[in-house]
Amino acid sequence: MRIGKGKKSLLFLLAWIWAPGMQAQQHFPAAIHSFSLQQALDYAGQHNVQVKNALLDIQIQRETNREFTGSAYPQVSAGGSVVYNARLPVSLVPAEFIGGQQGEFIKLAFGVNWGATGGVTLNQLVFDGQVFVGLQARRTLMEFQEKQAEITEETIRANIYKIYYQLVAAKTQIELLDANIDLLNKFQHDTRVMQENGFAEKLDLDKISVQLANLQTEKTSALNQISNGYLGLKVLMGMPVKDSLILTDSISDEKIRDGILEMEDFDYGQRKEFQYADLGIALAEYDVRRYKLSKLPTLHLNGYYNYNAQRQKFDFLKKGDWFDISAITLQLNIPLFTGFSANARIAKAKLSLQQSINQREALKISINSEIETARNNFNSAIATLDYQKKNMQLAETVFQQTKKKFEVGMGSNTEITQAHTDLKTAQTNYINALYSAIIARVDYEKATGKL
Repeated sequence: MRIGKGKKSLLFLLAWIWAPGMQAQQHFPAAIHSFSLQQALDYAGQHNVQVKNALLDIQIQRETNREFTGSAYPQVSAGGSVVYNARLPVSLVPAEFIGGQQGEFIKLAFGVNWGATGGVTLNQLVFDGQVFVGLQARRTLMEFQEKQAEITEETIRANIYKIYYQLVAAKTQIELLDANIDLLNKFQHDTRVMQENGFAEKLDLDKISVQLANLQTEKTSALNQISNGYLGLKVLMGMPVKDSLILTDSISDEKIRDGILEMEDFDYGQRKEFQYADLGIALAEYDVRRYKLSKLPTLHLNGYYNYNAQRQKFDFLKKGDWFDISAITLQLNIPLFTGFSANARIAKAKLSLQQSINQREALKISINSEIETARNNFNSAIATLDYQKKNMQLAETVFQQTKKKFEVGMGSNTEITQAHTDLKTAQTNYINALYSAIIARVDYEKATGKL
């Protein structure tokens, strides 16, 4: 049974996307994992590289917030310096100051060769509107980053849903192939007996052998595709490829339909992308406020306390005088004219805010379209699945009846070969319909924010 290219690709496409990361996993001992779908999702939440990096982005944002918060706290620093004046500055002083003749000047060197200073400095932001708005935006920034991580995780979840249940459904494909092989083996045995008794030709036996060979080749190909599908699922989950993975959940027509009516109740807030857009608008509003408050005065408090000493020699550790000096400064900065740059920043922030609002409105339209498309695809997939299941059952009945006619000499080998071909086609169509229904359900759940 052949599966459509679009369906097969989901089983092994991801097997090579993260191929570089697979090399680092080869040194770990192999383990055996028996996972339900939920366990597979939980494992991916802890080991998928994209999810782990998204969670690290949250921690990075948390540290960025802490860094920004630090700017509102007092900034205290300590320091010291030692100065050696290799050549002291010389000044000309009227000689009459020290008893000399009027009109003459003498050269005097002022200062000492060595000086030392040590002390502490305090800087405190008292008021800055932009900083205060930034402090208010910290929580929204965290939520923004967390929502981005949730969107990343949801994308991974959707792919795991699809691959997991397609691999589960692939068991049905193998079961149908095995059933066909058993059927043809029995038919081959019966035909051989009929040939030995003169009721069938060797050509009839050869045709059955060809069909069996084709089925065995098809089964080998299907098993290889399933093996690649397991490889892709492991890589998507972040599992070492040498580990063994056993899927414990099952899939059925009824399970695909289960709970679908609950998806009809929808509001935009259920979509993580819409929540993300709302947070983007909130951040854009903070930008507008920040630039507006940049027009307000800023107030800073500064202070220092220093000790200094002067020596003719480097002997600061010995006895000698040290002199203290301190000052406190309250600095007020009033922006009177900034060349209209503040107004330009405000205008730009308002335009960016409007862009964010427009993007959210466009997202609504996109979500509506996505939901309608997903609903249509799901309804079509379910209808096709029902039809193909009935058709497969009918083809099975036709084959069995044709086989009985052949066995009693009332049918030809051509008729039974055609009946079996029709049965295989019907089985292939059913498997493809089952795969399509699985994908359609996951897409519908994701579109309605219920994945």
